[in-house]
Amino acid sequence: MLSRSFIQTFLTIAGFLSTSSAISWCSSKTTSFKTDSSLIAGSHCLLRNIRGGSTSIIHGDEEVENSVNPEEEKKRLAARKWRTDQQNLMQLRSFVLSEVLAKRGIPMPTLLDVSTAEGDKPPEKVDWDCALSTEEDSKSCLYSFDAEPNTKVVAPLGTDQWITLTALNRLRRTDPTKVEPMWHSQFSILQSWFGDDSEYSILQHVGLKGFLITLLLDSANGALLKALLVMGVLSTLVIVMPVLEFVFNRMLVSGQFWNQWPTWGRIVHAALPLKLLIGQMVWKFMASSFGALETKVRDYIVDLECAMLEESTPLTVGVETAEDITDEQGAWDDEEVVPTTETDDDADHATMDEDDIDVYDDEDEYDSDGGW
Repeated sequence: MLSRSFIQTFLTIAGFLSTSSAISWCSSKTTSFKTDSSLIAGSHCLLRNIRGGSTSIIHGDEEVENSVNPEEEKKRLAARKWRTDQQNLMQLRSFVLSEVLAKRGIPMPTLLDVSTAEGDKPPEKVDWDCALSTEEDSKSCLYSFDAEPNTKVVAPLGTDQWITLTALNRLRRTDPTKVEPMWHSQFSILQSWFGDDSEYSILQHVGLKGFLITLLLDSANGALLKALLVMGVLSTLVIVMPVLEFVFNRMLVSGQFWNQWPTWGRIVHAALPLKLLIGQMVWKFMASSFGALETKVRDYIVDLECAMLEESTPLTVGVETAEDITDEQGAWDDEEVVPTTETDDDADHATMDEDDIDVYDDEDEYDSDGGW
């Protein structure tokens, strides 16, 4: 009885083990079959890719779409955008740094070095011509259309684009950015005609007086002029200090001033912020007054510079004509002083008659004196 039950149990266990091994064998065969089929499909796809055609592109896109994870693709795009932004920021920082270093005198490439458009040329240095605009020979002006009579006009050498010397100098003092665009930025006018190291500079004819005036206007953007104005104002205050002290003392002891105590007493005992505000308003008023004074003085010096340039700049056009006129006038004067020889017969007879009369007069004188 026991042996029979033992045999049944053993058979049951053996059947269970055989069934599980069979199942595992089937699953392994199925997996290997799938693997073989995928390899076959892949090799078939490779063969079709090698052959080319529209079917290979379709299969390639389908495999890429099936293999790409949306989250990973999103992360990849975000990382690429971040790298691009960092590259742009680095280029902007290097651009700003090069501009700052170039302003400090360090030789660095700036925006001007790469701002020339294709086909355009940078402004070139050019010599100048100077002429005199008169009523008979009037010249046009780029700034005021017609130049005033008896004023000097200048133009780039070989052109007829004239501008009055006074208008050009005043424009370069007030707004120098508008000078070269008048010639369509073709010529480097400021550097050629007013540069210290230029061989075509107009300022080489002005002398010591022009050098001092130019120094006042050009030194550190007018810092020397401001310093001289401050010194002048302070010197004037020191000179008139006794008068101001007398007026201030008389105002302090006047009854009319103290009758207004209810009005200005409130300001004296006001809070500190109000006093600071009043002080700020007074400072702004003084600064604006000093700015207006500086503007008037600067305009006066610019007018002096314009008059000096009108006087010292030599003429290069029409000079020969003026010399010829002077020579002709001198020749006419010489002809008036030196008598000319007449060749007419009547003139000869008239001259001979006058000589005979002089001879007869001399003989009468000799006879009256008693002879030789």
